[in-house]
Amino acid sequence: MLNTLRWLLSVLATAALLLAPVSPPVLAQGRPLQLIRDQEIESIIRVYATPLFQAAGLDPRAITVYLVQDSSLNAFVMGGQNLFINTGLLMRAEDPLEVIGVIAHETGHIAGGHIAQRIGAAQDATATMLVAQLLGILGAIASGRGEVAGAVISGAGDIALKGLLSFTRSQEQAADQAAITYLQRSGLSPKGLLTFMGRLRGQEVLLAANQDPYLTTHPLTRERLAYLEQQVAASAVRDQPAPAELVQLHARLRAKLIGYLEPRSVVMRHYPVGDQSLPARYAHALLEYREGHLDKALTLVDSLLAEQPNDPFFLEMKGQMLFESGHLQEALPVFEAAVTAMPHAQQIRLLLARTQIELNAPEYDRQAIKNLQLVLTAEPNNGFAWRFAAVAYGRLGDEGMAALALAESALARGKNDDALLYAERARDILPTGSPAWVQADDIALEAQRRIDKKN
Repeated sequence: MLNTLRWLLSVLATAALLLAPVSPPVLAQGRPLQLIRDQEIESIIRVYATPLFQAAGLDPRAITVYLVQDSSLNAFVMGGQNLFINTGLLMRAEDPLEVIGVIAHETGHIAGGHIAQRIGAAQDATATMLVAQLLGILGAIASGRGEVAGAVISGAGDIALKGLLSFTRSQEQAADQAAITYLQRSGLSPKGLLTFMGRLRGQEVLLAANQDPYLTTHPLTRERLAYLEQQVAASAVRDQPAPAELVQLHARLRAKLIGYLEPRSVVMRHYPVGDQSLPARYAHALLEYREGHLDKALTLVDSLLAEQPNDPFFLEMKGQMLFESGHLQEALPVFEAAVTAMPHAQQIRLLLARTQIELNAPEYDRQAIKNLQLVLTAEPNNGFAWRFAAVAYGRLGDEGMAALALAESALARGKNDDALLYAERARDILPTGSPAWVQADDIALEAQRRIDKKN
C-alpha cells in the first residue's frame, strides 16, 4: 500500500503507510517532482494499460510505469518505454476511461518513438543530458533511496525538458489516431480521451504558469478536438461504460490517493460522514492513520477485512499500521497473509522481510533471506532489498554474502566507490569461481568502469 512520510525521512525504513518516495527528478513550474511506489496503484494501472500495450504490439513487461506525486494533470513518456503519470490526473479523473484514454495516447507516443525523434531532431547535448539525468533517477526508485539520484534539474533545465517533451502537431495527431485504434481493439470507448481533453480546453487562455503541464507539452488544437469528436461519434462503443470491475478499481485508487494526499476538508468533501461505502472507509482509514488516530484507523481497516478477508492490500495496510506502531509480532502474520493472497506482489513481500529482520531472530533472518531472494529475482536493482539481505546474512555469520549484498546495494544507489570496496571484500571471502564470486567480480568491474568514466 502507499507509504508514510517517515519513509521520506528515514534512510533505512521500507514499510510506511502511504508513499515510497524517491528523489525529485525534474522541476515542473518550479516544483520538484516526487516519484512514489505503491503496489496496488501500480497493479491497477497495469490492468488499464496492458491491453493497450498489447494492441500497440508492445511487450507490457518492457514498459515501466512510474507514479509522480503531483496534483496537476500530467502524463508523459521518457527514455523510450517509461510512462509517468501524475497522482493529480488519477485523482481528478472520475471515470477510468479518462485515464485509459490518456494512457492510450501516451502509448501512441511510445509506439511512434516520438521522444527519440525529438532528441534526434534537436541534435542538442542538453536534450541528451536531460534524458540521462531523468533516467538516472529511475535507479533510485528501485533502490528505494531518494537521495541516490541527487541533482534536481534547475530552472533552465526545466525549460529545456518542457521543450523536449513538447510534441509537434503531427506527432500529437499520430498519437491520437493510434490511441483511437488501441481503444477500439481493446473494446473500450474513446469517449474518456475526449472528456479528458475537454478538461484542458478551458485552460488555453491561461498563462503557461497556470496551465496543467499536460497542455504545455501536448498542444491542444481545434483539429485535434475535431478529430476526436468525429472518432467518438463514429465509434460503435462510444456510449459503452467502463467495465464494472474497472470502475470498482478506479474508485479504490482514487480513495487511496485522496485519503492520504489530501487535507481532511477535501477527504470529507469526497467522502462525507455517513458514507459507509468501501472507498469511503478506505479513504478515512488512511486519513485517520496519517493524523495519528491508530485505533480509528484499525477499526476501519478491520471493517474492510470483514468484507474481504483475503484482500492483499487491506492486509498490507493493516500490517503497516501495526508495524509502524511497534507491534511487530502482530504485524508478521498479517503480512504473511497478504503475501499468500498475492505471492507476486514484491513490494508487500519486501515489507514482510523487513518485519522478519526487525524481529531479530535467526529463524526470521533465514525466512527474510528467502523472501528477499524472491524480491531480487523480480527487482535485481532494489537497493533496499540488498541492504536488508546484508543485515540478515551478517547476523547469520555469512560475511561473504553480506559483503556481496552491500556491494549490490551500493551499485544500485550509485555509490560506486563503496560498491567497489564491498565487491573486493566479497571476492576475498567467497570461494573463487563460485556464482557469488563471479557476481562480486562483475560488480567490481562495473563499479570501476563507472568510476573511470566519471573521472
